[in-house]
Amino acid sequence: MRAFFLKVAAVIAFAAPAQAFDTNATSAWVYDVQTGTVLMEKDADKPIPPASMSKLMTLYMLFEALEDGRVQLDTQLPVSSRARAMGGSTMFLNEQDRPTVEQLIKGIIVLSGNDACVVVAEGLAGTEEAFARQMTERGRQIGLENSTFHNSNGWPHPEHRMSTHDLGTVARLLIQKFPQYYKNFGLTEFQYEDRAPSNRYNRNPLLKLGIGADGLKTGHTQEAGYGLVGSAVQDDRRVIFVISGLDSDRARAEESERIVNWAFRQFTMENLVPAGETVVDAPVWLGTESHVGLTTENGVNVLVPAGVKDQVKVEVVYDSPLPAPIAKGDQLGNLVVTIPGTRDTITPLIATADIPEAGFLGRMKGAVIQLGQRAISSVAN
Repeated sequence: MRAFFLKVAAVIAFAAPAQAFDTNATSAWVYDVQTGTVLMEKDADKPIPPASMSKLMTLYMLFEALEDGRVQLDTQLPVSSRARAMGGSTMFLNEQDRPTVEQLIKGIIVLSGNDACVVVAEGLAGTEEAFARQMTERGRQIGLENSTFHNSNGWPHPEHRMSTHDLGTVARLLIQKFPQYYKNFGLTEFQYEDRAPSNRYNRNPLLKLGIGADGLKTGHTQEAGYGLVGSAVQDDRRVIFVISGLDSDRARAEESERIVNWAFRQFTMENLVPAGETVVDAPVWLGTESHVGLTTENGVNVLVPAGVKDQVKVEVVYDSPLPAPIAKGDQLGNLVVTIPGTRDTITPLIATADIPEAGFLGRMKGAVIQLGQRAISSVAN
């Protein structure tokens, strides 16, 4: 006997539109780490020239090399003539220098050293070209869908591209996977071998504002405009944001601060489903029990725009009835939270108990009940 399944979508509440943030950036992405919520996006998946912000991927590759033991913080790397000849922002390295990996990390983060990136690229892959190919390949593996690298430092190239979404993804991974190295992003100054004392300050405009900012990287070229990958922590929340295409250093600083204030002030954390709470008792087809509870693994916390707590749409979606056998922990549906202006939050719903398949008599009884329900439905229609 065949079961006839119905997609169930139980609506708990209905949502009304929330006011979106209007950014002056040409491309932007704002993300709440704790809830995994994209708070705002604007052309976030469009490949754009990332300028020095793409140095974050170089640092990601270097941090992975530290983790797997290919280099240590005190490993010294040689400086090639190619690295020494790099223009733009530099550590002022020369061929006689042997900077350590730790110094290179600080030089890339604080001084935005183009030369330091080439030293890292050549030290890890032999050539910068080989390193750029490795960056692109590794980027695909970690979820960078709109990134192609042709150098290690963001030097202008017609095919060197990243999206603001991809930049935000790298930032999130740096924060979550490498906390021991991420602390360097909060450094406000660094000087290598007493060189260029006036050029020792971090360009991140948010670090000294007292708003919880602790990273990550600025970028600027004529083609890209002014951009910033930033992150800030207030109370138990961390926000990551990426902006690009601003027309001045001042505009970048003002827009960055405006976004941070908006992200922390406009949203409040709401616990919609406590951990372990049963969301729904779903009908079971041909099982030893007629229903099974569906719950979430860790509960559901969402960010709700201020003043619209009662305007959130929550749907419980599953195929009904659920066929036995069912094992505790099986994913059987989803809880979908919709807040206009942000992407839907989708949380898996899992079974709270084992439901074995019924024996022969139980299956026959279930089939009879199902036929009866179909007959009633046909009469009603």
